[in-house]
Amino acid sequence: MLVPVGHTVGVKLFSRGVLVVKLTDGGTPARECGLRTGDVIVKCGGAPVTSTEQFQSLLQESGGEAADLQIDRNGGSVTLSVEPSRNEEGVFCIGAWVRDSMAGIGTMTYYDPASGAFGALGHGVTDTDTAQLMPFSNGSILPSTVKAVKKGEAGSAGELRGDFDLTRDLGPLYANTNSGVFGTLESAPEGQAVPVGTALPGEAVILANVQGDEVREYRIEILKVTSGGTDGRDLVLSVTDPALLEVTGGIVQGMSGSPILQNGRIVGAVTHVLLNDPCKGYGILIDHMLEAAGTA
Repeated sequence: MLVPVGHTVGVKLFSRGVLVVKLTDGGTPARECGLRTGDVIVKCGGAPVTSTEQFQSLLQESGGEAADLQIDRNGGSVTLSVEPSRNEEGVFCIGAWVRDSMAGIGTMTYYDPASGAFGALGHGVTDTDTAQLMPFSNGSILPSTVKAVKKGEAGSAGELRGDFDLTRDLGPLYANTNSGVFGTLESAPEGQAVPVGTALPGEAVILANVQGDEVREYRIEILKVTSGGTDGRDLVLSVTDPALLEVTGGIVQGMSGSPILQNGRIVGAVTHVLLNDPCKGYGILIDHMLEAAGTA
């Protein structure tokens, strides 16, 4: 029994180590030592890397001497030796752009009253430059209110634009997976728990928050179901509700995680939009979210 939520939340996530998102052109130390875009630097000179600022400090402490970098690459561990070079400002650097955090808006799918856990997004938080799943260290969700909507059009994805309440967290995250982000809530959201069900082709509804704090039910049709889908593409959906089409044009960024209900049961969540037809998109089966959450 799960409470379908459907309200937007702000998501902030901090990575384990720092993710290499770009290498500077030319014969840089990063390129010479074999560093690649998508690598995650977890140690520098034997010290754990915790943020971009701290990694920069470790490079300065090296004084230009060679330092070992421990790298997570494609699920394995690699050690590289890099010699930082001094730039025009006198700062030691290696010629790599790195990132340690991400923030954005998404939708909470469900709350489990038995465990206090929640699931959101229906897909993972990925780096905008590399499309790689952000390596997870810690994070939390924040209250969010939808202030504006960029309407989706063919070839151009729409988006929800929200305000975050940065003064408080709703609860911590414990996982960032290809099937969603998961955490625990400090207080239960409003709503009645419903059974978990199996999605079937046919009429269904979603709960979505596309204006202010209001969560409304909108009609959709499940066009196709495949249990062998990947990356949150188990279901093919079509938005049929005129009210939602008028406001958003269909599925837009930020609606990811909107719960799908069919015959009084929660069966999945919205995940992606089809760029050439924003009325249509994909969804994930709720069973796959629960498996990723470790609660199935």
